Amino acid sequence: MNNKIKYIVESKEENQRIDIFLNKRNKELSRTRIKNLILNGNVKYNNDILTDPSKKINAEDQILISIPEPKKLSLKPYKFKLDIVFEDDDLIIINKPAGIAMHPAPGNYDNTIVNALISYDKNSLSTIGDELRPGIVHRIDKDTSGLIIVAKNNKTHENLSIQFNEHTITRVYQLLIWGKIRPSKGKIETYITRSSKNRQMMEASLTKGKWAITNYQTLEVFENENTPTLSLVECKLETGRTHQIRVHMNYLGNSILGDTKYKKKYKSIKNIDKQLNNLITSLDRQFLHAKTLGFIHPKSGEEMVFSSILPQELEIILKTLRNAEK
Repeated sequence: MNNKIKYIVESKEENQRIDIFLNKRNKELSRTRIKNLILNGNVKYNNDILTDPSKKINAEDQILISIPEPKKLSLKPYKFKLDIVFEDDDLIIINKPAGIAMHPAPGNYDNTIVNALISYDKNSLSTIGDELRPGIVHRIDKDTSGLIIVAKNNKTHENLSIQFNEHTITRVYQLLIWGKIRPSKGKIETYITRSSKNRQMMEASLTKGKWAITNYQTLEVFENENTPTLSLVECKLETGRTHQIRVHMNYLGNSILGDTKYKKKYKSIKNIDKQLNNLITSLDRQFLHAKTLGFIHPKSGEEMVFSSILPQELEIILKTLRNAEK
């Protein structure tokens, strides 16, 4: 049975977008959730179904929002050992390895983090999002490793979604890029939109898309006659757009080592260290790791920060580079 909530617009609230109005009136619902409810026909505006989140409202307008019951899960469990960093009654922090997708999608509906969570405890996942993404508050790419947060109930999911929407979540990544960035420390600010050439890719834009901000700093530069020029970089996100770091690095002309989607062509080095060359050519993932995740716990209000080390396959590359510098 749907949960229905009725609102009447006051004079001081007129001329607002309806999604902003509902977000202000109901702090427990994130703006993304409200937008999806509108797009799915769950909001009535003066008794008519509304599907436009940007609709401007007037005083005395009547708005009825219906929050549907969660859909029952029909996902297959997947026996996969999750690296759980932290867990309580409200959330789980997982250190995701590269090579496994976050949630089911065309081509892979069974072997994902979501399926592994179903196997781990199908009765302790939030159910307010997409039926294929129970518990999933945010995502990292299949070939990216690192920390993710999973909501175990709907209240936690909504609270964390609001923190993500308001960009108060701390997210720090480490990556190894081709070349070096000048200046070595700075901020990248662009729009990010879907690529006009390849719909599976994103691209930086100065005029359209979603605004994206990435703070970066160079930690180490590796450069000698036996190695290609590579830089270890740390990025702190102010926004969380699709492929944001990969797009922003590519925008600067410094794609991430192992990134086959946003790669650039580089000249091979004749005298390259053989071990390093083998490690680079055999790397089957991008050198991108979600190192730090910080947020306010939805129930306790405690500030929580978690960190993870680079996985072995990435640490070996760094060790080899450092040895070559000696």
